[in-house]
Amino acid sequence: MGDKIIFLVMKHWTHGNHVLPSLQITEALLKERDKQAKWNGIPLLLQKLYEHSHPNSDFSQCQSILKEISPLLSMEAMVYVTEDRKAAQESSFPNTYTFDLFGGVDLLVEILMRPTLITQKKKQKISDDLIKDCLSILYNTCICTEGVTRRLAERNDFVLFLFTLMTNKKTFLQTATLIEDILGVKKEMIQLDDIPNLASLVSSFDQQQLANFCRILAVTISELDTGSDDKHTLLAKNAQQKKNLGPSRAEINQATLLNIPGFIERLCKLATRKVSETTGTSSFLQELEEWYTWLDNALVLDALMRVANEEAEQSSTESSDESGLANTSTRTQLPQSMKIMHEIMYKLEVLYVLCVLLMGRQRNQVHKMIAEFRLIPGLNNLFDKLIWRKHSASALVLHGHNQNCDCSPDITLKIQFLRLLQSFSDHHENKYLLLNSQELNELSAISHKANIPEVDAVVNTDRSLVCDGKRGLLTRLLQVMKKEPAESSFRFWQARAVESFLRGTTSYADQMFLLKRGLLEHILYCIVDSECKSRDVLQSYFDLLGELMKFNIDAFKRFNKYINTDEKFQIFLNQINSSLVDSNMLVRCITLSLDRFENQSDAKVAEVLSECRLLSYMSQMSMRMSFLFRLINIIHVQTLTQENVSCLNTSLVILMLARRKEKLPFYLRTLQQMEYAEKYPGFILNNFHSLLRFWQQHYLNKDKDSTCLENSSCISFTYWKETVSILLSPDRTSPCAIVSYIDEAYMDIDRDFSEE
Repeated sequence: MGDKIIFLVMKHWTHGNHVLPSLQITEALLKERDKQAKWNGIPLLLQKLYEHSHPNSDFSQCQSILKEISPLLSMEAMVYVTEDRKAAQESSFPNTYTFDLFGGVDLLVEILMRPTLITQKKKQKISDDLIKDCLSILYNTCICTEGVTRRLAERNDFVLFLFTLMTNKKTFLQTATLIEDILGVKKEMIQLDDIPNLASLVSSFDQQQLANFCRILAVTISELDTGSDDKHTLLAKNAQQKKNLGPSRAEINQATLLNIPGFIERLCKLATRKVSETTGTSSFLQELEEWYTWLDNALVLDALMRVANEEAEQSSTESSDESGLANTSTRTQLPQSMKIMHEIMYKLEVLYVLCVLLMGRQRNQVHKMIAEFRLIPGLNNLFDKLIWRKHSASALVLHGHNQNCDCSPDITLKIQFLRLLQSFSDHHENKYLLLNSQELNELSAISHKANIPEVDAVVNTDRSLVCDGKRGLLTRLLQVMKKEPAESSFRFWQARAVESFLRGTTSYADQMFLLKRGLLEHILYCIVDSECKSRDVLQSYFDLLGELMKFNIDAFKRFNKYINTDEKFQIFLNQINSSLVDSNMLVRCITLSLDRFENQSDAKVAEVLSECRLLSYMSQMSMRMSFLFRLINIIHVQTLTQENVSCLNTSLVILMLARRKEKLPFYLRTLQQMEYAEKYPGFILNNFHSLLRFWQQHYLNKDKDSTCLENSSCISFTYWKETVSILLSPDRTSPCAIVSYIDEAYMDIDRDFSEE
């Protein structure tokens, strides 16, 4: 009978009906069942908490009750965050489970929100300590009991209410940590506009709070990832874009942030301040509490209190011998080490937010602001001492990780910094802010020596906003890039960041600036001599090499000087042929450059054309046809992604250059012959026909993509469109139409590939 009553209580309680008093369950009955079920007195404590938290209560007794509950839950939370995560997930946490089962979560939410729900003139006042205890217990329950976080996330009123608690400095950290956890599982992204008085809330934050707030903002401004590979296909993305006619919530939230006065300026100051400028915490315990929050994102403050108290007791009983002095010295050094790691963590969050905003719809507005607030020169000044600082043997790392782990703060900061540089430089004239004044003068000198006009963006760059010191940020990046170990995870991001500087309309001066600093030789060393095996790193190197060499005869001369034996050249070709998806941008660069050089009458160009192994190799028709055949064969409409669609565009470049020389029919006929040689007539040309139909759908409504194609190839987009139209002509008598080379028996060009 007792079990049945208890079950009814749990059922009603968890539905918010709080029926313990009306059922008049005796304390003796609860105690008896408590011993059998090993509830550790939690239901009794919750009953008392309910009785002392009624609408007319002053909450005076609530805190002492929560002080009894809190250690029971924080012990389990400590196990969760200090044990191996997998083992912790397989463990059971009976105290937090019991707390939630008997309605503890709902009751704490009600206690926290009650002052906002009561309409009486005299509002109830909840103490800061009571709020902190409620938040701490809620968080511990969230991390230990499945489903609690998701339930809280479904209560939009509670989520928005939590933001109002962030105005109080004493409860900020606990509130921020709980909000971050809740937003991480929320199905629908919150709208920042719905947060009461958002602008005044943000302006009330000190710099440390703003950095913490960036952790929360990261969830609200990043597009939600579906997590399914097939949803990343261009077909799926195009279908999704047709459904979503207006801006997404993430885009709306980005615009909201940009409208907050002084927001970007404060982020730039946070990102560029030195560790010595930080306003450190006064007490060791406070630093320890905040450090632990960063380490595992868990508010296990009760346990930390005990650790700190034990430390204090040990300190007071120590003798002043050498051992004691050494321990004291260690303790006084630790907080400064934590400050450095704190600053790294803060900058991580800030750089992430700036990076997302730089890639958003308001990109030009963000660019203008971060240039004005001198973000780039500020990061340049931090490069050696903080961003790319040398690891010390005693450097602090995240719990459960090591210094070389990709998750460690030092490494994550470097990657986030490189991603920011990539977003900043990509197709934007502000990229020249990565140089200092002397380096800008060097670009001008290169142009004058080559007797070519200076790039307008170089001339128009505001010299007061460029990097200070002996070296700009780009040059510093090149220096560390060349010293990077072969197995380093940074190689990919470094290459991407430098490549983004070269993207867009090809600039001879930009290329020569990098060539003079030995970049081409470094890349070739990595590809050929170290025989790099990482596909991601290889792709980034091939892309960078393509941008560095495109249309630049000096680069091809340097290439031939480095790749000076048949053995080296064969290794290079093997790397290219091992994955055309990764190397096709380099293949495109060589093809375009060869076409331009062949049309020039310069003696220097003629000499390089005759000597360069790479150009001689690509000048063979059989080699170009082999690349074309394989490029078309490795992609299909259903599997096209942002990653491999470049293969389609490279195949089009080869055919556009053939069309210019009136050789398009020859290329199509050769493809037909290659199909027959493979004993599979029609399989390449049918596929290519479908790919080009998709190309028309995808590119003709995308201004940015079409501009990129035009700038990178120096072929007008009109010529791209005309070539595709000619190839797709239904006229079987046309020598330039694909259908003319597919026998009717093998024709399969009308298949519908639209995404349902």
